Amino acid sequence: MYHAIQELHTEKGYAITKLCELAGVARSAYYKWLKWKPSTRELDILSLAKEVKLRYDKRKGALGYRQIGTQLNRKLKKNYNEKRYYRIMRALGLKAVIRKKRPNYVKSSEVHVAENVMNREFHADSPNLKWCTDVTELKYGNGRKAYLSAIVDVYDNSVVSWVLSHSNNNKLVMDTVKKAYRKNPGVTPLLHSDRGFQYTSHEYNRLMNKYCFSKSMSRVSRCLDNQPVERFWGTFKSESFYLAKHDTYEDVLHNVSRYIRYYNNYRYTERLNGLSPNEYRKQAA
Repeated sequence: MYHAIQELHTEKGYAITKLCELAGVARSAYYKWLKWKPSTRELDILSLAKEVKLRYDKRKGALGYRQIGTQLNRKLKKNYNEKRYYRIMRALGLKAVIRKKRPNYVKSSEVHVAENVMNREFHADSPNLKWCTDVTELKYGNGRKAYLSAIVDVYDNSVVSWVLSHSNNNKLVMDTVKKAYRKNPGVTPLLHSDRGFQYTSHEYNRLMNKYCFSKSMSRVSRCLDNQPVERFWGTFKSESFYLAKHDTYEDVLHNVSRYIRYYNNYRYTERLNGLSPNEYRKQAA
């Protein structure tokens, strides 16, 4: 309202008194507004709000106030609490993209089944003690599908290895395990999965004997038994995959590769003391 009065007075030469009468405001209130200067705190909030909007737009609306707060506190070398970021995002009308729910687990044939040794104990004192693995479906083009297999380390939630394939088959899972061991030779983690056909296969059992890892498997229809990797799927899809159009398999591959690089190296979280997974992992080394 005051901006309108100011513009009409400056551009058209209308009297301030008449404009205030038409707007139903006191002339003294207008002059008070005209002389008002924001405080240092208000300037700080405005500056922070600009940073929030830039970070939100950069990640295409994928980040909520907690993740934006963690990233901006690190960038700006500040320690603003979550409530400040929440209030700013609410004032700006910014909300994180809602994640889509994952379909219910479908039981498959079982050959080499293991107990739920992990038992939702998602804590490790050092890297490569506990890994979780799974395969997720990624749709692209005109109803086509790609399949992403990954191994996540419980210690720091880093993606130890990943493989994308046109087919959801044994080779996809075996290549993921082999790739993890090329990067981490000689480790003997507890490797947790669901009871999908690849993980109960003879081939997977042979890999277990070759690399000397221990097997753990989720109970039937209990996705929370594999929470670390399920959480990664949700984060990846909501922060990257669902925000872009993928016409080809190469588009999917590019998206996955770029996001996992960002996730491992630049996605800072409070759980890791404001570090990225790879930074936290290097500290342990």
